Amino acid sequence: MLGFDEPEFLSQLASTVALRPRIEELADRLTDDGFDNLFLVGAGGTYAQMWPYERLARRTSTLPVHAVIAAELVTGGEATLGERSVAVFTSVSGTTEDSLRAIEYCKAKGVRTVGFTGYAESPVALSVDVALVSEPKAWPFDPQMLLFMGRLLARRGEFDGYEKLAGELAGLPGILLDVARQAEPTAAAFAEAHKDTDYHFLVGGGNLWGFTYLYSMCILEEMQWLRTTRVHSAEFFHGSLELLEEDTSVIVFQGEDETRALTDRVEAFAKRISRDVTVFDTRDHPLPGISPEFRGLLAPLVLDTVMGRVSKHLERVRGHSLDLRRYYRVMDY
Repeated sequence: MLGFDEPEFLSQLASTVALRPRIEELADRLTDDGFDNLFLVGAGGTYAQMWPYERLARRTSTLPVHAVIAAELVTGGEATLGERSVAVFTSVSGTTEDSLRAIEYCKAKGVRTVGFTGYAESPVALSVDVALVSEPKAWPFDPQMLLFMGRLLARRGEFDGYEKLAGELAGLPGILLDVARQAEPTAAAFAEAHKDTDYHFLVGGGNLWGFTYLYSMCILEEMQWLRTTRVHSAEFFHGSLELLEEDTSVIVFQGEDETRALTDRVEAFAKRISRDVTVFDTRDHPLPGISPEFRGLLAPLVLDTVMGRVSKHLERVRGHSLDLRRYYRVMDY
């Protein structure tokens, strides 16, 4: 596979699911000590990656869970943030400045802070009360967040299948390697067909809305300097549909949760207008060892793997490195 380090891929994923005992110990301790609310704090992609877990809690729990933007938390505040709060942060490098300021802000209010990162000596890891460290550059944080939220909800009697899910997550490295291999031809074909496309319209819903936002902003815009529109499938018919034309590249991210019908509706309409609609559907991937009832929860991980292959092929056909930036962490702002 193009630009794919299989041993590193497997090792990084294994390091995330290997955190299960420490994650469960932390979740149990927080539950036993008691807390009133949970804040999932991020910036950019790490903010968007919190949305599925806020949504999981909203659907199944009475625990107040809020996904918040780090910089806005510091400037705008939260009335319910205090000594009975827990705040979770994620940062690949452990150096995200907005998150560091938010950690300082939370700690000044007596909030208990948790950080997931890949570097034990990073500023984020050294600033939070509890740091859970995977291998360097391990991405995404979905395995850790799914284990953390799942255990918390299970302890509250709001997630009966947690033990089964957590056991099945141990197989993620091999499962997602198969996903990457299966996605490779599709990824190469998409990139070849769109090497000169300068605008993409992305749609997703449910627990894939965060990934839709992330892929649009953090990959296509930040890493490839491409113009995009991103819209939730439930909101598509409230304005954004007017942008479609017959040559508009529409990328549909389709998962397996209860919002699937909303995305089906968008796909059907988009295909009436555009001749360039691409659907990336998690149902296309077998995921051996994952029970049917958990497939929807893993949709962000599956599509992150699939679109990781698309990204590498876009990098190749466009001659534009995924590491190239003009402004982000290049200029002062």
